[in-house]
Amino acid sequence: MVAPLYKLHCLLKQAQMLLLCLGIAYLMAGSVLLLQRSNIRVAQPNLASLPPMLSLAAPPTALRNAGLGMRARSRWAVIQTVSSGGAKAGRHWPASRSLGVQHLHRRWFHSLLPDSPEQRVSLHRSSRHKGTYMGCFLHNASARALGGTMLYDLRKMTSSLCQDTCSESGYQFAGLEYGAECHCGNRISSSRAPEEDCSLMCRGERGSPCGGVGRLSIYKVEEQLPGHRKFRNVHYRGCFVLPKSTISSFPVYSFQSNLTAQSCIEFCTDKELPLAVFKKPHCFCTWTTSLFSLNQQSEKQECVGNSALNNTGISTPVAPPEQDHYQVYHTPVLDSRCKERMFLPQRSNSLVALSSFPGAGNTWVRHLIELVTGYYTGSFYFDGTLYNRGFKGEKDYWRSGRSICVKTHESGQKEIEMFESAILLIRNPYRSLMAEFNRKCAGHLGHATDAQWKSKEWPEFVSSYAPWWASHALSWLKFGHRLLVVNYEDLRKALLPQLRLIAAFLNVTLTDERLLCAQSNQDGHFKRSGAQRPSFDPFTPDMKQMIDSFIHTVDQELQSRNFSGLPQEYLPR
Repeated sequence: MVAPLYKLHCLLKQAQMLLLCLGIAYLMAGSVLLLQRSNIRVAQPNLASLPPMLSLAAPPTALRNAGLGMRARSRWAVIQTVSSGGAKAGRHWPASRSLGVQHLHRRWFHSLLPDSPEQRVSLHRSSRHKGTYMGCFLHNASARALGGTMLYDLRKMTSSLCQDTCSESGYQFAGLEYGAECHCGNRISSSRAPEEDCSLMCRGERGSPCGGVGRLSIYKVEEQLPGHRKFRNVHYRGCFVLPKSTISSFPVYSFQSNLTAQSCIEFCTDKELPLAVFKKPHCFCTWTTSLFSLNQQSEKQECVGNSALNNTGISTPVAPPEQDHYQVYHTPVLDSRCKERMFLPQRSNSLVALSSFPGAGNTWVRHLIELVTGYYTGSFYFDGTLYNRGFKGEKDYWRSGRSICVKTHESGQKEIEMFESAILLIRNPYRSLMAEFNRKCAGHLGHATDAQWKSKEWPEFVSSYAPWWASHALSWLKFGHRLLVVNYEDLRKALLPQLRLIAAFLNVTLTDERLLCAQSNQDGHFKRSGAQRPSFDPFTPDMKQMIDSFIHTVDQELQSRNFSGLPQEYLPR
């Protein structure tokens, strides 16, 4: 009798332990599932809930708990959510050492982007915007409604954003296509399309028509008084001597007794021509041409004066002399040839890196290279924000051989030796550190607040990133196979000569038209405003001593390898 009871007792104890283990396993599984759901919320189909930026990144060990999202310094990936108060790092996923698996990871990140605007807007919703809605128009290869500049924002495009951008660029019409592309112009050059063809809604705004496939929803922006219009990308081209025969061949001419350079630029912008040729009281407008090359410029003072007044002091339509000096300006109008970009027609077996420390202006230089060559640049990472802003190479696998060069911030020997050649972009570390901290806190075009500069994250950031600035340059100098060293400051001072050097290194034949494209649209939509700098010097004496020692080290290494040393302005303190 005792033996059966003992066996029953043991069986009950085993069942109790089994039930306890099952209960614990159930609770653990539920917790893991809950965590997974909270961490992959971005993968839900509600596009409005998507974070504004996805990128591959890797925080340095010292800053992994500092509350700042960091760029890649090792093989880790992180989903970053940038808010108005700063960047917040999400869950870290260890990436495989296999480059093929990394490519799949990038493809997965890309799948989270809203690439296909499936939701459509009601055709009868009223517009709530300040501009006047003009209707739906054809916009394809054979019939382009608006021929001015264009802007991409595949996540946050709104009618107001498009209208403001076009207005600042001197245009009267703003057109939205495919829910995410903004086109500007001063005249509508195609026929109307059925309103149902423009039924896609804007990515960043529900309830507003944002075009369709090959269709533009066009608005007329608010008019501004002559002389008060704000412009982007207006540049003084120079003073040139032009013969009368050349001037008379320009397509548009205006004579105004009270003509100014501003009014001439506005006039040529309205005519959608990229060059304004001015000599009071004459204004000519023309296309980008090799007539205005650097070696033909005259001294600026040669273009001052000579207002063509007769003896009575009254302006009359005096014909231009046989040869005279004219001031030439780039208007905000982007030459149509500057918009043409594509991947390399044949895959290249030689990978070229565009390597820089974060904050050194890599995005800006990519913009210039794409303008001057007409080919897309690629990236070792995937930054959804840059892809959304028109850098189509972000989506392409970095080893595909279809890009003219590949952005990277890596500085390990293995990562460097994967490239056959490299453009090494170096910028003043003081400026680079501030630019990268701004990006961490407020995105590609924002600024950190004074509170963030005074926080504990800033000195931790400097202590980790300043040594990386030096080690990045030193590693590429040591392990790089074939290098072209470019200083950010030299590009700012002498844009066209530096672009010629870069193009020659990339084995691309340049045309004067392409160079003028880069000069006339050199800032694009990627330049951070110079305003909102911290109200105090964020660098302490100890920081300056450390950074200056790194500058001397890199400068000596450059000279020892027969490169030009760093600019003297790197040591302003």
